[in-house]
Amino acid sequence: MSSSKKILISILLCTALIFLPATQLQADTFDTIPFVIISEYNTTLNIGDEFQIYAVTSNGSLPTFKSSNSKVASVSTYGSITAKSAGTVTITAKINKAEAACRITVRKTTVDIQASKTSIEAGETLTLSAQTSNSSPVIWKSSPKSIAVIDENGVVTGKKPGKATITATANKSTASITITVKAPLISLNRTSLSLYRGQTFLLSAVVSSKLTPSWRTNKKSVATVAENGLVTAQKHGTAIITAVVSGVTKTCTINVRQPEITFDTYNITIKKGEQKKLNAAVSSGNTPVWSSSNLNVASVDASGNITGMQKGKAYVYAAEDGIKIRCTVNITE
Repeated sequence: MSSSKKILISILLCTALIFLPATQLQADTFDTIPFVIISEYNTTLNIGDEFQIYAVTSNGSLPTFKSSNSKVASVSTYGSITAKSAGTVTITAKINKAEAACRITVRKTTVDIQASKTSIEAGETLTLSAQTSNSSPVIWKSSPKSIAVIDENGVVTGKKPGKATITATANKSTASITITVKAPLISLNRTSLSLYRGQTFLLSAVVSSKLTPSWRTNKKSVATVAENGLVTAQKHGTAIITAVVSGVTKTCTINVRQPEITFDTYNITIKKGEQKKLNAAVSSGNTPVWSSSNLNVASVDASGNITGMQKGKAYVYAAEDGIKIRCTVNITE
């Protein structure tokens, strides 16, 4: 037994002796009139608290401790009390027919939720914190989870627009807060765009929730889009590029135009074995694809150089993204 406990018990015993009538202080007093003195007769605890109660008996024997409701507070053989749930209980120290009782009130745990704000956007996160009167950990819950979810650390993630109730529970006590989830706002640097095949443009999105959008195209054969929003025109036609953030979309219409092609001349006459360059101007700046209707009469290379092969007539074509024009070539002897 520690010295502090010995001192306390001695004080309790002396106090008992002082208030006993002198006629009772006979040799057999402690044997014939048993009594119990305890160190506390009324106290209040929080759930989870432990409290030590001390008892002195007239004959020095160890009393029996008992709780009137061990679900509210339990007591050990040596008077150690553990508060378990809210309510009131009586702890009794007893020896023979003598007893002393201590009233224990166990307070209901209070829960308080702290939030820096109560509105977030879909895809955004918010960290909540909770304080309890007895420092107990809380269990978090969200309803409905389709609007917002919360993890064990109190981090809320908005899923889609709506309202969700976040509840913190500790020792059967709860506190709730309503979180409003809003749709994020998205704006693009362009809502429509005109390109030629092979040209690129970097679309950028400003998102109110600071989240990074995902990009998609409805027609990859016309225009593709990279993860960073870089659009590349593939061929003439129309495609829709969409930026997506938490189910919210913003679109840009891409028009891939067909180019215009012109020759510096549309009729060429050269002799067999001679060569002449045909110049083509393409509005897109792309290099056209050259071809000949009859390679036995006239051939043409990738730069538009025509070579007379034998006497006759042929057509030389320049094509780019679905547009094709021709030049008449006459080969003489």
